[in-house]
Amino acid sequence: MAISNKVYAMPPVVDANSRLLFLGSMPGTASLAASRYYGHARNHFWPILYRLHGAGVPDASYEDRLRFALAHGCALWDTIASCERKGSLDADIREAVPTDIPGLLRAYPGIEVIVCNGGKSYETLDRHHGMHPEVLRRAVLKVPSSSPIPTRQHKGLEEKAAAWLAALSPFVKPRGDAQGG
Repeated sequence: MAISNKVYAMPPVVDANSRLLFLGSMPGTASLAASRYYGHARNHFWPILYRLHGAGVPDASYEDRLRFALAHGCALWDTIASCERKGSLDADIREAVPTDIPGLLRAYPGIEVIVCNGGKSYETLDRHHGMHPEVLRRAVLKVPSSSPIPTRQHKGLEEKAAAWLAALSPFVKPRGDAQGG
């Protein structure tokens, strides 16, 4: 009897004030085990998100991090609803079933920007929903994965944060700059 390595996405973190939808591919094993988005202690997502909003060091509490994201118009979800995968690497994803991104966008029409966290997220969104009207009417950005694993172009937090800031600066106002000044 084969052992199944089937994993399932978590529900979205979103509310009526969400303007930016951050999409991962499928949470890693540490995140799934903790039922927390970007739950691996070394993942760069939370430090980058806080920097984008001029807020410094992320809150220690996961619940406070979620409140911070929502307070700044940021929603979190994934492009893959379920898949077969051993470990946490996107390269090991098999039998991917996409999430209903168009349905989420219909339910939350205030979302203006879709931010794909890494290549697998972008590829999955594009393959399954790239031509859907709900996706087409929004800006879609691909940013380097917040995974702590270095890539050829982005070695660590500083390079990834700079790339995210460059891509997202037209859509994000740091705290204290809400009036445009």
